[in-house]
Amino acid sequence: MKTPDLGSKNVLRTSLKLAVPAMVAQFVNVLYSIVDRIFVGNMAEIGDLALAGVGVCAPVTTLITSFASLVGIGGAPIFAMSMGEGRNDNARKILSNALLMLIIIAACLTAVILPLLKPLLMTFGASENTYPFAREYMLVYASGCVFAVLSAGLNQFITAQGYSGVAMATVCIGAVTNVGLDPLFIFTFDMGVTGAAAATVLSQGISAVFVTVFLLLPKTKVRLSLGGYSGKTMLCIVKMGLSPFFITATDSVIIIVLNAVVQKYGGADGDMWVTVATIVQAFLTLITMPMLGITTGTQPVLSYNYGARNSALIKKAEKIIVLMCLSFTTVMFALSWAIEKPFVSLFTNDPVIAQNSIDGIRKYMIGIIPLALQYAFVDGLTALGQPKFAFTLSITRKLVLLLSLTFALPAIYGVSAVFYAEPAADIASACLSTATFALVINRILKKREQSADDII
Repeated sequence: MKTPDLGSKNVLRTSLKLAVPAMVAQFVNVLYSIVDRIFVGNMAEIGDLALAGVGVCAPVTTLITSFASLVGIGGAPIFAMSMGEGRNDNARKILSNALLMLIIIAACLTAVILPLLKPLLMTFGASENTYPFAREYMLVYASGCVFAVLSAGLNQFITAQGYSGVAMATVCIGAVTNVGLDPLFIFTFDMGVTGAAAATVLSQGISAVFVTVFLLLPKTKVRLSLGGYSGKTMLCIVKMGLSPFFITATDSVIIIVLNAVVQKYGGADGDMWVTVATIVQAFLTLITMPMLGITTGTQPVLSYNYGARNSALIKKAEKIIVLMCLSFTTVMFALSWAIEKPFVSLFTNDPVIAQNSIDGIRKYMIGIIPLALQYAFVDGLTALGQPKFAFTLSITRKLVLLLSLTFALPAIYGVSAVFYAEPAADIASACLSTATFALVINRILKKREQSADDII
């Protein structure tokens, strides 16, 4: 229950206390999808096709997560800003509104996805061979998506209060449960892909219960409550959450396009290339998700001090965040050469799939170090209540650069060239984000210092 002082002058210590547990939590969170894919890929005789089917589901599961980000990462900064202003009553109101929004969103997602499963999955890259596996997985996952939305969304408000260790525990509890249930359901109970989905949903359900119980504890700084609902507050959460929402939601679009493109240009080997893309994307999440943990985990420092009008600490914290991200991506770039082959072997024994996956991973790694700047500055702007800048930079990277290159490169150079789209977009967007942040940060902080108004 002990939390760091978000207004402490020892910014390095505070940032590390927040960043390390958040980074570990996101690394463990990757296990939700990767463990499912490892066990599914090793199913006798049908493993490769089943893995492609589960890979086709990734855009839908990512889209579900993006709605949790809309409310969680959108509400957490203004929640922390209110705490920085000394207005815990307003922070409690923001949390109450966020809970209602998450429940409504989860119900709507289930109601929309289930009737549209076949057209969605076929559009997202499923073939007649892989659709049955994709359908099995999504029937269960979509039915229980309320747990994924609540656990991911509410956990942001635990982090925003400085309880980074508890937020890490939330994710670890779910991941460990998932690792234990996967082989039991898939192999022992012979449930196959349905078992993988059931294990994930049950694990997320346990995480959701843990988050809710913690936020109700008397010793929690800002407790979960009902009432105080306000359209203005909800609108403010949505405005702040648009950037993280589109960052995650456009991941779905990219995966959809990637699956469709490799199916088209892969010809008779289309299903094989979907499997390759699934493995390569899984490897990328080993780096991007923990880095997201660093940038979102440290947002409370930026948001709290923005609310308190402490510009000096904000600048110092942002420098530390950038250095942490660059250090992490540099280490992971170096490690990738050693772990790529063992990682790929967890998913498949097919030598052709394995070699193409390794080649794809190496191409993705070209731009991974500069990507640290994109994450640090975009999430930094979100934490400072600047969604218009964060949104524009995110959309430029995903829809203008990455999407267009994903279409263009394989059409010109062949299917394997699609894996160059990611590093090209990462390098270009890192340059743009760095320049934008340098141009606007002083103006943003000066305007806040001179303002006498509350955040919300």
